[in-house]
Amino acid sequence: MRRRWQPESADRTGANSPGKRESLRSIPSQRAHRQWSNAWSHNRVMESSAQNQSPRDSATLVVVRDGKDGLEVLLAHRNSGSRVLANAYVFPGGKLERSDQSADLLNRLDQPVQRLHTQLSEPDSPPEHAAALYVAAIREAAEESDLLFLTTPTAVTQSAGHALCQRLRASAPFAALLTETGATLACSALAPWSRWITPRDALVINRRFDTRFFLAKAPAGQGARADAFEINKLAWLTPKAALMRYEAREILLIPPQIISLMQLLNYTSADAALHAARTRKPPLIEPRIFHEDGRMLMCYPGDEAHPVRQPAFPAWVPTRLVVDGQHFMPIQGYAPFLHAA
Repeated sequence: MRRRWQPESADRTGANSPGKRESLRSIPSQRAHRQWSNAWSHNRVMESSAQNQSPRDSATLVVVRDGKDGLEVLLAHRNSGSRVLANAYVFPGGKLERSDQSADLLNRLDQPVQRLHTQLSEPDSPPEHAAALYVAAIREAAEESDLLFLTTPTAVTQSAGHALCQRLRASAPFAALLTETGATLACSALAPWSRWITPRDALVINRRFDTRFFLAKAPAGQGARADAFEINKLAWLTPKAALMRYEAREILLIPPQIISLMQLLNYTSADAALHAARTRKPPLIEPRIFHEDGRMLMCYPGDEAHPVRQPAFPAWVPTRLVVDGQHFMPIQGYAPFLHAA
């Protein structure tokens, strides 16, 4: 059972509420930097344990919507007591659970298992495993942000949706909740976006994950709300605003989020981003860490220092980041990318 964790300063208002878009301004940059430094130091000490681990399957959902300033992305702040990525802003997501692959859940999908397997583009993975990753992404989004990607025979009110998510967090079986409401999982709303495997010489995390990133538009008529357990606040930000705040060290991000936000910079709408995701194969990204000219760098497929020469990202996304203490940035800095967006 997921125990509820309620920090004193947790913001229990919905991420759609007035003023929520400015909530990140309340984070003093020095405090955020100090918190990240502490987490970094701990993870560096534990790095040797990550080198010997096999990556654990997980799923993440990049939720986008159209805002007044263009495409916005949902970012979730992990509480300071989290064992993984404390104080970082991430996309809703988590580990693949055994129950995600149960027959009861796989029988309540709005798409055939084989079609989901094909879309994920992992031919060596069993079809049921591929479908379970969609289930995990939808379940984690419901648990952490109260967003329900469901197809139901009748409309679910927002209050009823929040109540369902609350029961899910209290360990009610997901399949039983779907049966009770007559719902199916709206896997058709998700498009595979990318696949990230934590390198053995991980820099900011002492565990390894094999994470499938999915992209989806926020469900119409629903308001996101933090779970007050793993996540203590949510914010909708444009990719440009999020990266500007990261550059100013007002918020904490890690490379998969940084690169995903940079990928989304040039899309003017949620539909445009979703169309792009549906018309390409999700790239496999295994970062490589190396040293050059006295600097530590992290590079990605397509970079001259990476063994995979086929680019994984659009041309406007950098293929390497400089590791500056606890900060990651393109060699040119963020300005050229943000000014062009």
